[in-house]
Amino acid sequence: MSIYNEFKSLFITVFFLAYIFIVSGLIVNFLQLCSCILWPFNKPLYRKINCGLATLIWSQFTFYAQWWANSDCVLYIDPVNVKLASGEHIICVMNHKYDIDWLMGWIICQRLGIMHGSKIVGKQSLRLVPIVGWCWIFTESIFLRRVWESDKETLVKDMRKVLDDYPKNYYFNFLMFCEGTRFTEKKRVESMKVAEEKGLTELKHHILPRTKGFTLLLDGAEDKIASVYDLTIGFREEGAEPTLRSILKGRACKAEIFIRRIPISNIPRGTEECSNWIHHLYQEKDQVYEYFVQNGTFNGLGLQKVEVKRNYQDLIIELVWVIIIGAPSIYYLFLFLLTSSFLAQLIFLSLTFA
Repeated sequence: MSIYNEFKSLFITVFFLAYIFIVSGLIVNFLQLCSCILWPFNKPLYRKINCGLATLIWSQFTFYAQWWANSDCVLYIDPVNVKLASGEHIICVMNHKYDIDWLMGWIICQRLGIMHGSKIVGKQSLRLVPIVGWCWIFTESIFLRRVWESDKETLVKDMRKVLDDYPKNYYFNFLMFCEGTRFTEKKRVESMKVAEEKGLTELKHHILPRTKGFTLLLDGAEDKIASVYDLTIGFREEGAEPTLRSILKGRACKAEIFIRRIPISNIPRGTEECSNWIHHLYQEKDQVYEYFVQNGTFNGLGLQKVEVKRNYQDLIIELVWVIIIGAPSIYYLFLFLLTSSFLAQLIFLSLTFA
């Protein structure tokens, strides 16, 4: 087993997986670009096609986490809400304390069969990320400039555009980090200065949430979104360091997610009232995470531990990509190395290592 783990950590192995992801991702992005011709005539069909194409990219991430690294994610949730999550439009509010908290969320989406509808509310620069950012554009994620005057129009307009003529029996889930950025202690201290000025309760494990964007997102939803799912994630110490590097090297991360479903009808709609509600939500999230820090688990907080078993969809998709892209590439690589000149071989190897 140790030899196998060493093999997964080798540079050439990681390079091979990255190569397959890049090539397959560019193929999918090209197909998504071609699908744009459908947008003016048939938006539901365009969205169905892009849900399927996006799955071909997102499934590779969950393959790396679940099958390559053997990582796992335990849920603490009301079992009734597990069934509801796959049949409604939702907004997911998650703490952003780790490098791969979003990936653990995707694992759950993949197991529940709702990953094809995954979207984000993120910063404008994410649009420029090759493959991933481009896929988010085609699947209608919402991007913000962090300039309030333009963002307040973007949030409402883009949410209404997504909800307009969405395919029947297709559902999306918007991932939103209300903190606006990944947690660091320095950022927390700076945000707590603002909290003190506003008379808000100090947070130990979160950055002060930005409330205006969430409020406008609900306004754009126009009561067509049924609920908000509050996710608090923690990683157990017996697992590997929760980073993408650990996943790519095949090291298992062990996560737990504490999930509460909050009906939209329970959230006040006025700007000030909704803002106060979000601050109160994050104070509760802080207490939930503090419990995890003290006990190493969310068990005991009143929600049932639910096992959502992995399925084989992402494994099959990855194997298909390996057969379509990986196997021919290896064949032609060896053919090139055997038949080309020494100078050509040297140039190729130099470029590869560079």
